[in-house]
Amino acid sequence: MTTNSPAPHRTPVVIVGAGPAGLTVGNILRAASVDCVVLETESREFVEKRPRAGVIEEWAVRGLERRGLAGNLLARAQRHTACEFRFGGERYRFSYGDLTGRHHWVYPQPLLVTDLVHEYVDVRAGDARFSVRDVELHDLESAHPSVSFTCPETGERRLLHCEFVVGADGARGVSRGALPPEHLRIARHDYGIGWLALLAEAPPSSDCVLFGVHPNGFAGHMARSPEVTRYYLQCPPGDDPDNWSHDRVWSELHARLSGAGAPPLTEGPLIEKRVLDMHDYVVEPMTYGRLFLAGDAAHLVAPIAAKGMNLALHDAFVLGDALAAYLDGGDGAGLDGYSDLCLRRVWDYQEFSQWLSEVYHGTAAGDPFRAGTTFARLRRLFTSPAAAAAFAEQYLGTAEHY
Repeated sequence: MTTNSPAPHRTPVVIVGAGPAGLTVGNILRAASVDCVVLETESREFVEKRPRAGVIEEWAVRGLERRGLAGNLLARAQRHTACEFRFGGERYRFSYGDLTGRHHWVYPQPLLVTDLVHEYVDVRAGDARFSVRDVELHDLESAHPSVSFTCPETGERRLLHCEFVVGADGARGVSRGALPPEHLRIARHDYGIGWLALLAEAPPSSDCVLFGVHPNGFAGHMARSPEVTRYYLQCPPGDDPDNWSHDRVWSELHARLSGAGAPPLTEGPLIEKRVLDMHDYVVEPMTYGRLFLAGDAAHLVAPIAAKGMNLALHDAFVLGDALAAYLDGGDGAGLDGYSDLCLRRVWDYQEFSQWLSEVYHGTAAGDPFRAGTTFARLRRLFTSPAAAAAFAEQYLGTAEHY
C-alpha cells in the first residue's frame, strides 16, 4: 500500500459509513471524549436526503434519548399505538398500545440522519469526511489497523492509523468484503417476492399503519408526515416500476386495502417508485480482528417488519458503549461479547420477519393450503390473548432477553 499523504493521521477509531449506525457510534465516542473519524463515500446532502425507513421502536428512541440524540425526534415524530389488518373485506384493529402500554415512533430516517450528522459535526466537533473515494481497510488482524481513501478535494491518497475500525457502510460497502471468506458464514434467505415502494404526496388515509392481506398481493400504508404517505404493493421480484402507472397503482391500493366502513384512500402524485426484492442475510461473526461490523454491513432484514433501522441502532449502542469502555479504561468485555449479543436480537427479528411475511403474502401464493394457514394465524391473533401478547412483544421488540 502506498500513499502520497503528507503524513499519516492517527485516531483511535475510524468509522466507515455515515448512516444511523456509524453516526450513532461516532456520537457516543465524542460524548466520551474519544476521537474518531467518519468516512462516507456520499455527500452530506445525499445522506441527509436518502429515502429509508421511518419506524423506530420505543426502546431505540429511549436509547437515543439517553445519549442526547433524540431532541428533534421527540418533538416532531408521530407516536403510533395501533396497526390494522384488512383481509376478507373486513378491518381488524390491533391496539398494541392498549395491550402493552408501549408504542412506535414514526420519524423518517433522513431526518434522524440529519440530526445525527448535525450533532456529530456541528455540536460535538466530530471529524467527518464526505464524498471520499476508494476506501480500503488494512491490517485488520493486527493491533494497528489502518484505513486509506482518496481525498475528494485534492485527489491524494490519505491514510488513517487507528486501533479499531467500525464497518457501518451497508450491504454494498467495503467493510463486509474485507472479511476473508474462510472467517465468516453468510446466511441468506430470499422470499421470492418484490415490493413496489411508493411515496405519495397525499396525507395519510388512516391514523395507523395498514396491512392489506389480499389474493392480489400484500399492500401496506405507513404515514411519513402529514403530507406524505409511504405505500407498498407486492409485485414480482425484479419488476419494472414503469409497469405501474398512476392509475394501476391506485386501483390496486384501493382493492388490497379495502375494508368494511373504511374511508377511501386519499390519492396524490407518486413522487417515488422503486422495486425492492425481499431478502435477508446475516453475517456471523460480526467481527474480524479489529473490525466490527454494524447495521446493514452485518445483517439485512427485509422491510417486512420495519426492523432494519432498529437493529442498526442496537448495534451502535452496544458497540459505541463497548469501544468507549475499552478506550477509556481497557475494559474489553463489551467488545468480546459484541457479536453474540447483537446476533441474538438479529436472529429474533429475522424469525419474526419470516413469520410475518407468510401472513402478508400467503393468500397471494396461489396455494389453498398456505391461504388457509394464513387466515388461521390472523384469526388466532384476534381471538387469543396469548397470541396477541406474543405478536405485540415481537412487533415492538420488547422481549426482556434476546
